[in-house]
Amino acid sequence: MRNIILFDDYKVRAALLPLTFTRPIGEVRFGAMTQTEKWRRALPGEYSWQTEEYLSAKYPRNPEADLFIAAHICPNPDLVEAICRLGDNESLVSASGETLARRGTGDASVTYTGPEPLAFRTVTDLFMLNGAAIEADFAALTAGRESEPLSDTCRLVGSPSQLFIEKGAKVECANINVTHGPIYIGPDAEVMEGACLRGPIAMCEHSVVNMGGKIYGATTLGPYCKVGGELNNVVMTGYSNKAHDGFLGNAVIGEWCNLGAGCTASNLKNTYGPVRLWSYSEGRFVQTGLQFCGLIMGDHSKAGINTMFNTATVVGVGVNFYGSGFPRTFIPSFSEGSTAGMKDSDLERFFDTAERMMSRRHVPLTEPDKQILATVRDYEKKV
Repeated sequence: MRNIILFDDYKVRAALLPLTFTRPIGEVRFGAMTQTEKWRRALPGEYSWQTEEYLSAKYPRNPEADLFIAAHICPNPDLVEAICRLGDNESLVSASGETLARRGTGDASVTYTGPEPLAFRTVTDLFMLNGAAIEADFAALTAGRESEPLSDTCRLVGSPSQLFIEKGAKVECANINVTHGPIYIGPDAEVMEGACLRGPIAMCEHSVVNMGGKIYGATTLGPYCKVGGELNNVVMTGYSNKAHDGFLGNAVIGEWCNLGAGCTASNLKNTYGPVRLWSYSEGRFVQTGLQFCGLIMGDHSKAGINTMFNTATVVGVGVNFYGSGFPRTFIPSFSEGSTAGMKDSDLERFFDTAERMMSRRHVPLTEPDKQILATVRDYEKKV
C-alpha cells in the first residue's frame, strides 16, 4: 500500500483563504468530491497531508510517506500513470515548471506531457471550474454502475445516462434537466416536491433541496447541506444551510454555515463592471477580472434573516452578521454585529454555538477543532 502525501502549494493556499484557514487544500471540495477523495479513488493508498503546523493535529502527515502530490491538482489517467512511473527522488513538473508530484527529494525533473489536468488556484476557480469538476467526478463515481430508478412523479429532460441516483436517495415530483450537464444525487439525499434542477449538479450524501428550490449548475451541495430558494453556480462544502427563499450565485460556502430566511447575495454589480475581491495574501482588494462573483464564506459563519450581501463579499471564519443593510464587502473572522457596528466574538460563546449546531448532525466539536479555530482567531486579530 502506497503512503501518499497531498501537499499544499502555499501560494495556492493563501489564494483559497478563508476556506483554507480550517483545512488543508486536500480537504477542499471541488465538484462532487474533496481532493483527497478524488486521489484515493484514482490512486489507492494511505493518504496524509502536508499543510500548516496548526492543522496537523487534525490533518497529520505520515513521516514514512515518500510520494508527494500537489493537492490542488485533480487526477486524470495520464497523470496517475506518470506519477506511478516516477523514480526515486524524481519530480513530475508541468510544461510551465509547476511541480505536480515528486518522490523523495525530487531533485531530478521529469516533464509531464499528458493532457493538462484540471486544477484550481484561486477561490473563484472553485465555482468557475466547478462544472468541469462535476463532470469528471460524475464519470468516476458512476462508471460501470447502474442508477436507482427515477420516480414516475418526476420529469426528466435529457438523456437518462446523465442522471445518477444513489441508493437511499428520495426524489419526488421534481423537474430535472440534464441537457447542460450531469446530475448526481448521493446516498440518502432528498429532492423535495416542486424542485427544479438544471445540471451540472452534485448532491452529496444526506443533502436536501427543499420544496420549490431552483438549482442551476454548476452547483455542488456537500454532505448534509440543506438548500432552498435559488442557487446558481454555488459550491457548498458541507453541513451548511441556505434553506429558505433568497438568491445565492457564483459563491463558495464553507462548513457549518447558516444563511437565514430571505438571505440574498448579489453576484453582479449594477454597472456590470469587473469586481474586486478581498485578498488575504495581499491584505487589500484586488481585481478578479470577473463580472459575476457572489459570496465567499468561511466555516462556522452565520447571516441573520433578510441579510443582504453586496457583490463579491468575503466573510471570514466564525462571523455572525445580522440586521438590516449591507455589511462591508470584507468581514474579518470572529466578528459579530450589524451595520450599526461590529465587535470581536467571545470564543467560549462561539464554541457553545458551534457545539449546538454540530450536535444536530451528531458531529462533535473536538479539541483539535477548537485549537484550529482559536489559532485562526488569534491570527486574524493580529493582522
